[in-house]
Amino acid sequence: MIFNNEKHRYKELGDFLKTRRAKILPSQVGLSSGTRRRTPGLRREEVAQLAGIGLTWYTWLEQGRNIHVSTQIIDSLSKILLLDKQERIHLYLLANQPLPVDIKGYQGTVSPILQHVLDNLMLCPSLVTDQRWNVIAWNDAACLIFGDFNEMNVRQRNIVWAMFTDNKYKHLFVDWDMHAKGLVGRFRSTCGQYIEDPWLVQFIDDLKMQSTEFNLWWPLYEIQSNSEKYKQLNHPNAGILDFEVSNFDVSDNSGLKMIVHTPLSGTDTAAKIKLLLDG
Repeated sequence: MIFNNEKHRYKELGDFLKTRRAKILPSQVGLSSGTRRRTPGLRREEVAQLAGIGLTWYTWLEQGRNIHVSTQIIDSLSKILLLDKQERIHLYLLANQPLPVDIKGYQGTVSPILQHVLDNLMLCPSLVTDQRWNVIAWNDAACLIFGDFNEMNVRQRNIVWAMFTDNKYKHLFVDWDMHAKGLVGRFRSTCGQYIEDPWLVQFIDDLKMQSTEFNLWWPLYEIQSNSEKYKQLNHPNAGILDFEVSNFDVSDNSGLKMIVHTPLSGTDTAAKIKLLLDG
């Protein structure tokens, strides 16, 4: 039996394919328009033929039947129906398939508006990371606490890499073992979304060679969500700093996350950060 939400997903998938099929002219995909077309767009048999799948199977797909749709078929249909990025994302989500790497993309910068948000969180060290956990944007407070990102290369700005290869982080985090092991679990939980990315295989191999702890913890296959709520740091100049940690998805399907460290109420953390900024 299919649950109602699954039925709705299959129906939405079928309806979406039908509407996009109707928008494509035969000439756009190298077919003759002919003279006896009663409806605009491509015929079902033409889509099936171009995609290399059976007509009956594709008909069932448009009818919203409960059939498995592979990533390869979704990719093929995306190309045939000339879907743009947002339409491809929608199709993959309806088919309950992971987004391929080329859709997610890896951005090196953020929009001026998002950077403005970071800059206005003056007493809250804040970062934006991509799917690979690379820090791609930051504010001044983040540089004062975690290191000057402007002076780092791409790998040094990777949160996972820095945690395990930069000795200052072992002194910065009051309970480094707990935070580092939790980070491995959170990193692994996101890896399943882009396990086909060659970058990931190389990154993990390199980090195993650089860090005894990572090499020990990675094979444990521990999975964690973004459950880190509090962070205590021992800054070399400011002393103990206590933060509440919040993670926000950037809502443009880019896969970016904004991490905000808010000074914990009842502590002198905000005052210490202000002194660092003023200094």
